[in-house]
Amino acid sequence: MDSRIDLFSVLGLHLGEAHVIRNAGGLITDDVLRSLTLSQSLLETREIMVIQHTGCGLHGDEATLRERVAGACGVDPPWPLGAFADVDESVRRQLATLRDAPSLVGGGAARGFVYEVESGRLREVT
Repeated sequence: MDSRIDLFSVLGLHLGEAHVIRNAGGLITDDVLRSLTLSQSLLETREIMVIQHTGCGLHGDEATLRERVAGACGVDPPWPLGAFADVDESVRRQLATLRDAPSLVGGGAARGFVYEVESGRLREVT
């Protein structure tokens, strides 16, 4: 979701070469699974990359993030916000979600990365 990151440029891609699904935190939500399932089933895409980044607004703990959001909008969000303490571990959790998704063709082969906003470096999470 971060507008500082030009994914096509970072990945060396051109318009039309990849489906890009962006959301806050780069989390594998139900809607991301829905979109990936449609992409793989109907358009035969196979490769999946999960990319999160340093300096993410979700970095921290859920309770503090919920307080900030509720303070800003006046209501407690009805869904988990997805806060995380460690970006590498968060990427690993998202990959596990993909591997466990029975509707995905390429979930088991998904790869995870962290984009380091400070340096512009993209590094793979193992």
